[in-house]
Amino acid sequence: MAATITPDPADLPGRRNRSHRNAAKLRDGVMRRGRSWSYVIRVKDPETGVSKPRWVGGFSTEEQAKAARDEARVKARRGAYIDRNQITVTAYLDDWIDSHSMEIKPRTLLDYRACIRLYITPHIGHMPIQAVRPSTITKLYRDLLTGGGLHGKPLAVTTVIHLHAILRKAFRDAVIIDGLIGSNPVERAKRPRVSAREPGTVWTIAQLQAFLATARQHRLFAFFHLAAYTGARRGELLNLRWADVGLDAKKITISGSTAVVGGKRINGTTKSGRTRVIAIDDGTVAVLRQHKASQAAEQALAGDYWRGTSNGYVFTTGWGEPIYPDTASSLMTKLIRAHNHPKSGPRPKDPLPHARLHDLRHLHATTLLLSGVPVHVVAARLGHADPAITLRVYAHVIRTAEAAAADIFAQAVTPHRPPAAHHSGTAQSTAAGTSTAAGSQHGSRSRC
Repeated sequence: MAATITPDPADLPGRRNRSHRNAAKLRDGVMRRGRSWSYVIRVKDPETGVSKPRWVGGFSTEEQAKAARDEARVKARRGAYIDRNQITVTAYLDDWIDSHSMEIKPRTLLDYRACIRLYITPHIGHMPIQAVRPSTITKLYRDLLTGGGLHGKPLAVTTVIHLHAILRKAFRDAVIIDGLIGSNPVERAKRPRVSAREPGTVWTIAQLQAFLATARQHRLFAFFHLAAYTGARRGELLNLRWADVGLDAKKITISGSTAVVGGKRINGTTKSGRTRVIAIDDGTVAVLRQHKASQAAEQALAGDYWRGTSNGYVFTTGWGEPIYPDTASSLMTKLIRAHNHPKSGPRPKDPLPHARLHDLRHLHATTLLLSGVPVHVVAARLGHADPAITLRVYAHVIRTAEAAAADIFAQAVTPHRPPAAHHSGTAQSTAAGTSTAAGSQHGSRSRC
């Protein structure tokens, strides 16, 4: 009896032809699937070391698939291959902002979320993050500058530049930390250019003195005096505790800042995240001693209704509660108005132009620089993380001081001629000469 031989399915004519046709489709890792082309490469899993195939499709032509295959092979050999994914820009940014919520200051976090919601999500939020190119970001900036604001109005250049900084940070993490993309498209995008706005001198020294004379009648006079004489930021002064004030040592320690987020008063770190010590003069020490005595009198008068704590805030309400930042800013406007329109007596011949509370910081820095104080000393006093920030913000002041540098050097080296004394009067005369109109300065805001 003859043995029955069962043929190998692979040897059947139909099966053999179909296998041949399928094998013919895949040529050196590239094949056509329907109307598009795909490629396949083998990528080693960094955790297991096992090599697995990775299919990538959607290419219009065979040449495009081959070019992408070659690039993927190079990246795979370098260990830099990144799998295709469909994570959208909005999905990634939401995860990114959540993962950094503990590191970013509350007010900054609120600002980041608003920028993403208003300007990124409506335009490129739906795109896969791997599909974003430098041209995509450049077009986004162009669209925002032409009609990305409220009611289709152009968005401010400074806002677009701020948005660029947020995207650059997020996409950098997508490359370095999350490994979702191979390079940062934001770095190669064309961001709008803007000329640096330099804070001018809103007030002269005489105008500052006139303002402080009016503010002396208010219980928070010490706040405005300290703002002008230290250059500290509003939030830093409102966060100041008596433990941070060394009246005998003539110094204050700036260790934190106060802001309002969602209608709540929030305490956090300084803008640079560092603590700094600022020296104060004898006159400022006397002002703070008087303020401390007045606060103690208020506490005694309030009795059990006092809401402050021992060794609490330096600047409080009459009941000992901490002061909100906007209250201090609006109070300055009221004091300027009270100076220009007194309830009794004649109006001043030279009324005070409008100024922001932050302008006292600019006036402090300008006066020091024009008086010859080194830039690095001014930077440390202002709390700038790098003197380069001071150089950039106050470049116009430094240029003014440089104008006299040639004469000072010549007088110093010329025989039989004493060197010119660099006196503080230069600061007052120059400040008076560079005083700007209130309207032009009101719109110039510095983030320093």
